[in-house]
This record gives sequence, structure tokens and C-alpha cells, in this order.
Amino acid sequence: MSEANVLFDAPGPKARARYRILTVIGAVLALAIAVLIIRTLADKGQFEAAKWKPFLTAELWDAYLLPGLLGTLKAAALAIVISCVLGPLLALARMSGIRWLQAIATVWVEIFRAIPVLLMMIFFFGVYAYNGVFTAEVNPLAATVTGLVLYNSAVLCEVLRSGVDQLPRGQREAGLSIGLSEGQALRTILLPQAVTAMLPTLVSQLVVILKDTALGYNITYLELLNAGNTAASNYSNLVPMIFVIALIFILINYSLTKLAEYLERRLKRRGHTAGAPTAEGAVAEPT
Repeated sequence: MSEANVLFDAPGPKARARYRILTVIGAVLALAIAVLIIRTLADKGQFEAAKWKPFLTAELWDAYLLPGLLGTLKAAALAIVISCVLGPLLALARMSGIRWLQAIATVWVEIFRAIPVLLMMIFFFGVYAYNGVFTAEVNPLAATVTGLVLYNSAVLCEVLRSGVDQLPRGQREAGLSIGLSEGQALRTILLPQAVTAMLPTLVSQLVVILKDTALGYNITYLELLNAGNTAASNYSNLVPMIFVIALIFILINYSLTKLAEYLERRLKRRGHTAGAPTAEGAVAEPT
């Protein structure tokens, strides 16, 4: 008996037929809603050539969309790099045997993971402006990156800690048996394997960072959404602008996902992953 059958009963012929009917009904309803939305937009003239023509000109891209895209990528790159440094450090601190390090990392994770990113951006925007930490031009970028880093470093810490917890216990014991300390085994054996094992989740979090840069719109940071809104006001084509901006985000995030899949395949071919379960239920050691 398979594990799936132990957890729940396999659907019978009537249940499968009912699922197919519900699937068809859901697809028809979704299609009907999509058609209704498209017809409504068409009646409002949102698909007229005049509203889409500006996207074929260099002025719109040079003055609005490309600077906004550059702002989005800049904030995302800074937040990703800093979060990818802080996240593993926090994970190491939480899993270390040093109590005061564990306490600091735990407080960091529990506080910044619970506060909304937008609230942190607004708070640090005011703090930086009031104390003159950055210039007026840099302040929105700094506040946006600060909010993203504080939240996502806490999330990445928990993702990595979860990945280490899921590794076979023999990995740690093997490191200790060859003379490594707890910290050395964690840094050189467990954490690298956890990164590989949790790579899809890590990439999903990087996609979240990229999308959350749009929250910088609320503190006047010139990212893609902010630039697109300004352009839509000038060209009176808000709905087409939303479609184009959404397409840009989809292409960037899809590229990130494909890059992660490529890296994951490379790492697995090199044997940098945790072992797979064997037939007896034991866990095989990695190559």
C-alpha cells in the first residue's frame, strides 16, 4: 500500500467523475469572467490602438519605464544581496550553542517577520529623513531596501534552519566523527546541503523581494509601478500600462525561476544534495 493511500482514501469512479465535472464548471466560470472583463475593457475603449501606440515609442520607455525598471532592479539587487548574507548568518546564530547569539537571532526573526514590510519602509523613511542619514534622493531607496532586508533576512533564516532540520542526522554525525566541531559541521556540511535542498523555496522568496519593491511607491521611490503610474497619467492609458508592467514582472520572475532550476540541476549532478530515501526507508548518504 502506498503512502498516499495510507493518508487518505483514493477517490472512486463516482468521485473522479464529480471532480471532472467541478473542474469543467470552474474552467467555464473562469472563462466567462475573463470574457466579461475583456468585453468591459473593450467597451471602455481600453484596447484602442491609440492607447497602446505610446509603447512603440522610445519616449515612453526612456522617460518612464526604463528608469522605473532600473529602480526596481536596483532595490531588489541590494535587498537580495544583503538578505542572502544576513539570512545564513542569522540561521547559524539560531542553531549555534551560544545562548546570547540564539537570543539575538530569535528576537530579530520573531520581530521583523511579524511586522508588515510597508510599515517598516514608512518608519525608516521617516527616521532617515528626520535624522538626515541620507540625502533626499537616496532616502526612498534606503528605506525601501531596509524594509525588504529586515523582513526577508528573517524569512531566509527560517527557511535555512528548516532545511538543516530536514537533513539526515548522519550528516552531522559524520562531520563530528572526522573531528569537526558542531559549528564546523554546521557551516561546511549541513548549511550547504540545506541551501541546495531549499533552493526552490529560496528562489520563491527572492521573487517576493522583487515584487515587494513596488511597495516603495508609497514612499515616493521611483520604481516600475511608480514610473508606470506617472506615465499612465500623461498618456491616459492606465489599463494598458498595468498589463505591460505585469508582463515585465512576469518575465523577470520567470527568468529567476528558470535560473534557479538550472542551478538546482547543476548542484544535484555534482552531488551537493542530501541523500534520497532508500527502499528500506533509510536515508542514503550524498555522493
